[in-house]
Amino acid sequence: MEVKQIHSLIQINADDWNRLAGLDYPFLRHEFLLALEQSGSVCAKTGWQARHLLVEAQGDILAILPLYEKLHSWGEYVFDQAWADAYRQHALDYYPKWLTAIPFTPCQGPRLLAKPGTDMTALMQLLLDFIQKSAAETAISSWHCLFPAQPQLADLQAMGLSIRSGVQFQWFNRDYRDFADYLQTLSAGKRKMIKRERRRVLEQGIEMLRVPGPEISEPQWQAFYRFYSLTYLKRHSQPYLTPAFFQQVAASMPEQCLLILAVKDQTYVGAALSFIGTDCLYGRYWGCYEEYNALHFEACYYQGLDYCIEHGLQRFDSGAQGEHKISRGFEPITTYSAHWIKDPRFAEAIADFVEREQVGVHQYRQAAANYLPFKQDNQQQDKPEPGPV
Repeated sequence: MEVKQIHSLIQINADDWNRLAGLDYPFLRHEFLLALEQSGSVCAKTGWQARHLLVEAQGDILAILPLYEKLHSWGEYVFDQAWADAYRQHALDYYPKWLTAIPFTPCQGPRLLAKPGTDMTALMQLLLDFIQKSAAETAISSWHCLFPAQPQLADLQAMGLSIRSGVQFQWFNRDYRDFADYLQTLSAGKRKMIKRERRRVLEQGIEMLRVPGPEISEPQWQAFYRFYSLTYLKRHSQPYLTPAFFQQVAASMPEQCLLILAVKDQTYVGAALSFIGTDCLYGRYWGCYEEYNALHFEACYYQGLDYCIEHGLQRFDSGAQGEHKISRGFEPITTYSAHWIKDPRFAEAIADFVEREQVGVHQYRQAAANYLPFKQDNQQQDKPEPGPV
């Protein structure tokens, strides 16, 4: 087996990539990652340079490891800026580093793509050997693998990488017949709160439209991008993603897009965009012109729950952070990242840090579960924690 490095998705055929990536997890599709590149959202100027690794044998691609050279830590959602500061204080460079992740997308999923029946442990070790050898010959300080699915996490841990944990809040569909059936599993107070929030959206004269990707019109995409941009501009920052990214995704993978539009007086006033996996809905982007009572909850959560129940999706991953999700039935789950550090002194210090940090993260997840809104006979925290798909 031989490891080959490419610097753009255009260097590999989409069918060859997707044959290994599949279509279950939309963010690893060739179309999605290529749109990031060709739209200028991911490039040297934005601090994301493609360095993807291919494992080949006799001209056949056995495996792919998405990889980026990073010049900063923005858009990752696993925060290592304190590590970079420590390097700086010791007159060392933390950047550039190598990163295996989906740009701007804190969603768990596969990270090593391989042909069925391939020895994943051997592949991972081969790739780690390549990464370590390359880092020894260059200024690369480290390699980080963010939000891997559980099976690949075990291999990373077995190879001696430091495993860091975090917490997200996700919703799980336990065969609910409809939204009303789901509400019946909640305590009376939280059930009334959600009904009141949904009613207030209607009382403000707002209608919700749920538009499947193939049916989204160009004016609707333009309206959505204005809302998406406003989310960043309100915080005096620039959007990560360009209009061209959404245009390309709309053309290349519309069947995995879902747009929620809020309409008042025949005018769009807010929007939320999600991506659809085989059994998971991924809520990704949101924005609005004005703050309407409970509109964020309706557009970003309740519409998504409705969609999951109606279409039999088992999970709703609505993105990072957001303790306000707990009272609406989003359960705390543990997420992970794996880290290899070239400098042995920093490797030891970071390993010690993540081990101590893990205790606090575990305690936080347990404490958050105590605030879930389910009735006593439906308490989800008494069940095993659901793992990532």
